[in-house]
Amino acid sequence: MHVVAVLTLDGVSALDLSIPCQVFALATGPDGSPFYDVRVCADRSVTATAGPSQPFRVSSEYGWDDVRAADTVIVPGVPADHVPHPRAVRVLRDAAARGARIASICTGAFVLAHAGLLEGRRATTHWRFADELAERYPRTDVDPSVLYVDEGQVLTSAGIAAGLDLCLHMIRVDHGAAVAARAARMLVMPPQRTGGQAQFIEYRTPREDASDLGPTLQWMRGKLSEPLSVADIAAHAMMSRRSLARHFRAQTGTTPLRWLVVQRVQRARELLETTSLPLTRVAEATGFGSLETLRHHFTRQVGTTPSAYRAAFRA
Repeated sequence: MHVVAVLTLDGVSALDLSIPCQVFALATGPDGSPFYDVRVCADRSVTATAGPSQPFRVSSEYGWDDVRAADTVIVPGVPADHVPHPRAVRVLRDAAARGARIASICTGAFVLAHAGLLEGRRATTHWRFADELAERYPRTDVDPSVLYVDEGQVLTSAGIAAGLDLCLHMIRVDHGAAVAARAARMLVMPPQRTGGQAQFIEYRTPREDASDLGPTLQWMRGKLSEPLSVADIAAHAMMSRRSLARHFRAQTGTTPLRWLVVQRVQRARELLETTSLPLTRVAEATGFGSLETLRHHFTRQVGTTPSAYRAAFRA
């Protein structure tokens, strides 16, 4: 039987910890026989959290050394600043070296990165911590927009509930879509969710920029419903188009028109969440002009369609 070891560290998220235990237990054959033996591997007893004021203790008959017998090792989320015990890191590296499948849920990606298992790989984590992961481990290609990343031997998932998507994906890879669909049905969730993590990223209204482009950026935000060209933007900034491109790249990391598209999509998200405007009106109000253009840029940036986003997030 395929052994799944849940490497449990101090400060583990209780929900992250329970996800693989629950999901893999639901993967069964037609006769009800289980496909997986799930083992919570903890060093004696550890503290689990279900919120800042609700810690409790978790103990198990399996320890960290039992990870060595596992076919799949899953690391649930822990605080992003948690420094894993050297023995836990060693056990994780040994498991990877012998070919075990390694996965993380949410901020468990920081433990994988600490062990050197994400170097040169694409990975994800909770969107709130994606920038921190990328900054601390620059050799990891962090994608904050997806629900999970499958790099073959090493897999990572986004925030918390995305661990459900990742575990169902692993079941699908191991035993096919039908088995994964049965497990998903028991979980009362779709076998595959549409869109990615990008649709859940919180949008904050931009603050006044301290840079010399600040007034121009604010002016652009006030003109989102109007057609703007690079020449229009350069004229407002009183710069040449070449100088504008250089300053924009230095201060925003992108081009004027790409920055404008991002702001228009963010405005579209606000309108979809807070108004009942028809989608064609949303397209006009955000300067995309047509529903087709809105749908193209929105889906590319957010990972789902405007109508699906509204259905999920309309207040």
